[in-house]
Parts: sequence; structure tokens; C-alpha cells
Amino acid sequence: MRHIIVYRDRLFAKSEVAFLRRQYAGFTRLAPLWSGRRLEPGPLPEGFTLGPQLGGLGGLAFKLAGRVPDLAAFQALKPLCIHAQFGRGGALALPLAEALGVPLIVTFHGSEVDKQSHYRTWPVPSLFRLRLARLQARGAAFICISENARQRLLARGFPAAKTHALPIGTDVISPAPREYPGEGIVFAGRFAEMKGIPILLDAIRILRAEGFSAPCTLIGDGPLRPAIARAAAGIAGLTMPGWLGQADLRAAMAGARVLCVPSIILPGGESEGLPSVAVEAMGLGVPVVASDEARTEGLVCDGETGLIVPARQPRALATALGALLSSPGQAAQMGAAAQAHVRRNFCAATQSRALEALLLDICGVRP
Repeated sequence: MRHIIVYRDRLFAKSEVAFLRRQYAGFTRLAPLWSGRRLEPGPLPEGFTLGPQLGGLGGLAFKLAGRVPDLAAFQALKPLCIHAQFGRGGALALPLAEALGVPLIVTFHGSEVDKQSHYRTWPVPSLFRLRLARLQARGAAFICISENARQRLLARGFPAAKTHALPIGTDVISPAPREYPGEGIVFAGRFAEMKGIPILLDAIRILRAEGFSAPCTLIGDGPLRPAIARAAAGIAGLTMPGWLGQADLRAAMAGARVLCVPSIILPGGESEGLPSVAVEAMGLGVPVVASDEARTEGLVCDGETGLIVPARQPRALATALGALLSSPGQAAQMGAAAQAHVRRNFCAATQSRALEALLLDICGVRP
């Protein structure tokens, strides 16, 4: 097998491990080695193999000046290409790809496509902005996890001929529809402003006032957890278990009536990519209620695989959630349609094999 270097500046954020792993789960000809500047303490997540790292003072020189520390270690691997995660990762990895003389492929996860700080020119240009023209010209390919993200990237001046849409998908797709429609509401994700959790809390309060007692579980952690915990105090039937392992997370989603994705687009342009938690829940047969700013285009089909509501409107969110809570038949029908949709279009193994084939093609390696 040929090595490729996968670059992610921070290895590994808990919220990213699952979807990062799924991208390479179907590879049979390429072996990913992970490299970055900041390695999190603790055991390496299962399924990841580290390559040379770029930390310490050498990592600072790499970031600011593009000087690659221990270049010989990278050269010894004879990597076929560099696959960078996120747009900023592509800008950071560009000097490494140039030093090795190999193609650079960048996956944009959607959240960063319109992030204004990436395009900042004043008072000091961002690193992404400084290297943007060079990245667009020298990057071999730019992969977006949705067609929506691809269109937004094209509007930023990225060349259409080198830009592709390829969702990541899920490796959890139940073989048959659920036997029962589940109970309660689940949110799963990082506790950050973009996720719109306060809007969900307001919607739950409305549901409680209307007599709905279905449980609500907020799964995850993050910088806003203390504030969310304070805001959620007094809401009956609401629990916050923190981060859950994959098995426990999937069990929690599989037992829910509905997954809620109330995300918003921040004033600085940061937004969701294609929410992987929504793909996974749908693969388990769970319908999704999402805001129209959650970037679920092509995934959640309004009225078929879930419901779409206006962002930042707790009343509209409560109405949609209440509709599925009070109609198990409708929830079961939408869940079955969601599962079938994901099985057809978002199978992780299929998407991973497509990614490997694309990387091989870009690098000129034929079957």
C-alpha cells in the first residue's frame, strides 16, 4: 500500500474523531498517516496511525514561514499525496506538499467555507488569506462534503474543474426499519454558539407549557456547557450526559423519536458543514428536525425524511417537534424514508471508496 499524509492541525478533537475515521474506512490501496502541529494528550484513537509531527518551535516555523521540520522523515515515507482536512489545514499543509513535490488535496467540511476570519485582510491578513491565491492555483483538488458547500466554495473563486462534492456518509445503517418510533428528543454535538442549543431550550419550554413531557437529552460538551446547564436548570425531563462513546451515542439516538439540529449561521459566516450526527441518526431510522441554516440540503428532505424550520424561531421548532412527538406513525414513516435515503446516498464505505478512487486518479495512479 502507498502512504498518504493526512494533515489536521489539531489531532484529535473528540467531536471530529468519528467523521475523520470514516473517510478512510474503505481504503484498500492507500494507507493514511496523520500529521499535525498539536497532538492532544491521551491515547491515540483506535484506527489512526501517526506519521511525522510538526509540533513545538518547528511547528511554529512551519505555520508562519512554511519551513518543514524533519523533512527527511516525510520524504522517507514517499507519500503519494497530502490530504488536508479543512480549508485552513490546506493552507497550512501547502508548504509541505510543495517541499515533497506531491499533490495537495483539501477537504472542506463546510463550516469554514464562509468563515469571515479566514478571509480577513485587516488589520493583519489571516494565514488562509495570505496563501489563498497560491492554494487555489497549486492545490490539486478541493473536496466539499456537500454540493451546497461546493457552490459556496466556487463563489469564493475556487476553480470548478478542481472542485468536487463528496459526502462522508455513515457506517451505521440499520438493515431494517425500526420496530417502534422511539421516544423523546435528542441533540448531539459540540456545545458551541453555532449549534443553536438555546433555541432548542426555548422550544422545550414551549412544549412543556403545552403539556408535552417527552424527555430531551443534550449529548456533548464544549465551551458553552456551563451556560447551557444554567439555562436548562428547571426544565423537567432534560438531561446532559456529556460526551458519549460511539456505542452509547448510537443507542441514545436509536431510542429517540427525533434528532434535533437547531444550528445557526454565525455573523462571522461560520456554519455547519453537513451535520454528521444527522446522517448517522437517519441511518438508524430516526427522523431529523433541522433549522434552515443547518446545511442539511440534500440530506433532510422536508416532509419526507424530517422537517425543516426557520432558524432562530423556537415556536416553529416546538411546533415541528410536537408534531412528531404526537404522531408516532408519522415519525416512523419519516424515519423509514430517512434510513432508505441514507442507505442509497450516504453509505460511508461507498463514499470512502469513492474518495480513495478520486485521490488515486488525481495522483495519476490507474487501476
